[in-house]
Amino acid sequence: MTKTPIAAKDAGAYHMAMRSILQRIATGPEQSQDISQAEAHLGTRAILEGMVDPVQAGIFLIALRMKRETADENRGVLDAVREATLGVTAPVDEVVDIADPYDGYNRTLPAAPLLPALLAECGLHVVTHGLDAVGPKYGVTHRHVLEAAGVPVDLSPADAAARLADPALGWAYVDQSRFCPRLHDLVPLRSLIVKRQALTTVEVLAKPIAGRVRTHFVTGYTHAPYPPVYATLARHVGFDTALIVRGTEGGVIPSLRQTGEYFYYHDRGEECAATVDPDALGIAQAVRAAPLPEDLPKAARPGDEIAITVDIQATAKAAAEAGLAALRGERGPTYDSLVLGGALVLGHVGRHGSLREAADHLRRVLDSGRAAARVR
Repeated sequence: MTKTPIAAKDAGAYHMAMRSILQRIATGPEQSQDISQAEAHLGTRAILEGMVDPVQAGIFLIALRMKRETADENRGVLDAVREATLGVTAPVDEVVDIADPYDGYNRTLPAAPLLPALLAECGLHVVTHGLDAVGPKYGVTHRHVLEAAGVPVDLSPADAAARLADPALGWAYVDQSRFCPRLHDLVPLRSLIVKRQALTTVEVLAKPIAGRVRTHFVTGYTHAPYPPVYATLARHVGFDTALIVRGTEGGVIPSLRQTGEYFYYHDRGEECAATVDPDALGIAQAVRAAPLPEDLPKAARPGDEIAITVDIQATAKAAAEAGLAALRGERGPTYDSLVLGGALVLGHVGRHGSLREAADHLRRVLDSGRAAARVR
């Protein structure tokens, strides 16, 4: 990646560059101008390095959002995030990178945090990543659920990569605070901004752990414009394949009760659209995902009507218990969610000839209970 010629510690140069950028992107709905990929990179790099005032940083991020980020601007922001990422290559040929919503879940019980353990039992090497809490949802995250399940959540990227090569494990979680601490330090500023920014879009593509030969990107979305955005950025970063799923709450697992949509590409080619019918995979559920238990305690964030209204720790504990039970073969919505999400991944990486074959294989693995031993 080509770096800007401005020296990293030249605060004056950063200040003048940011001033020029803000004068163009923050001039209203009709007069705001797009900036180049290099300028978006420079502006984001200045923010990550703490070389501009937090007020300017906030204006930069929200102004890009208000005028709608271009493909070049998203690439530039991602370039700066990737530059700040302490990425490593795992001692395995292929890695599946699962990037579920960093802001978590607040309407359903997430099953995806324990999907990597199931996929590892199927022979894949899987990394998942995230952080503790970020807007706009401030929901239950992978970190919360895995911590409740007793999985280490503060590993260095190198230690997480080593778990991928361990035949008894095969998967790991790595936290943004460890693989990109400068980006993680911006969580308070992002909370003040409230609304989604370019950082929310690109942070899932930081690629903290890669495979020696191939790395597969798996993420979810809610809104229709995002699949081509994610596909473009995944190719830009160098992901060999991508699977972009319209999942429940923006996650990687579709609804259990209706036909789901997803997009994919292989060998960095153009993305294609496809659908998955849960009924065709032997899934018959009346709910779209595992529902929240009715007895969960409520816990709203003071002064924030947007944030989650369930207790994070209690919900994470319930999700961990449901996920472990499913990995031991207990049938129910979480079990079916793991089958559905796992079938998409196994089919995408070419492990089975059809999604139904993948789903049937996953049920046999779940019923054996072997995957539960990988949660430690």
